[in-house]
Amino acid sequence: MRRLITVLAVVVGALLVVTGSVVAGVTIGQGLYAVVADADRGIDLGQGGGFGGGSADAPGVESDEDFGTVEVYDVTESGELDPPATGDAADVWALYVDLVGAEVAGASILQFKVGDAPESDTLAYVYQDRDPQYWTLVVNLAIVDEPDLLAATLVHEHAHVFSYAESQFDPRPTSCDTFEVAEGCVLPDAYLWAFYEQFWAGYPDHPDLENVDGDIAYEFYLQNEEDFVSDYAATNIGEDFAESFMTYVLEDDWSPSTPTGAKLSFFDDYPELVELREQMRAALGAE
Repeated sequence: MRRLITVLAVVVGALLVVTGSVVAGVTIGQGLYAVVADADRGIDLGQGGGFGGGSADAPGVESDEDFGTVEVYDVTESGELDPPATGDAADVWALYVDLVGAEVAGASILQFKVGDAPESDTLAYVYQDRDPQYWTLVVNLAIVDEPDLLAATLVHEHAHVFSYAESQFDPRPTSCDTFEVAEGCVLPDAYLWAFYEQFWAGYPDHPDLENVDGDIAYEFYLQNEEDFVSDYAATNIGEDFAESFMTYVLEDDWSPSTPTGAKLSFFDDYPELVELREQMRAALGAE
């Protein structure tokens, strides 16, 4: 049985503990969503209904549980959309490509879907294809008028893509000396294992690493507020990683001696993530 996890990240006024005091960090709006799921190629399991084939000039159309109707674009190996998008869809995809690079976008994203649902609480989500090398990125175009929120959302979602990448897991372990989730046994050199050892292993009773219960997450957050960049980060290890990476990209500076600062400094140990941060900040016009 394949799993589908839909979760909410509230990052309004995300707090960083800097030089011993709590200060406002990234104030970016209402929330972030992520889905990490096993799914058939091109089919959004649990999210909607039928698929309408597109033409050479127009995208296909699907129904979506969160967004009502979504346009569906294939992503080529060169990171371009097929068929080419226009308007807000084109702008959102262009921003994502600027953030991660065309080569990475083409190698990891199989489909790009967009809906326009102002009444939906969902901003965006990703889910994994049956071939775990590939992902689908789904974005609510209702947030395009909030550029800070849109940028933070895309950074958060991409953190899921690279931290749950196929290369990070043994999908069919005979035993597991790290921890095991739906994607498999996390490898000893995986980002999430290092993050777990440094930041989650010390809790005597943390939520399940795949927890999606908001009440459990919030209770855990209240017990450990200074350890998390947002209350949603306390949901599970994947969301803590994604929220922390998002803040790492968007925040100008921090003190590594604080609990949240240590989480941001964690990413400095990986030259490829330092480079990704610089690339993303350049795309966003940050100094």
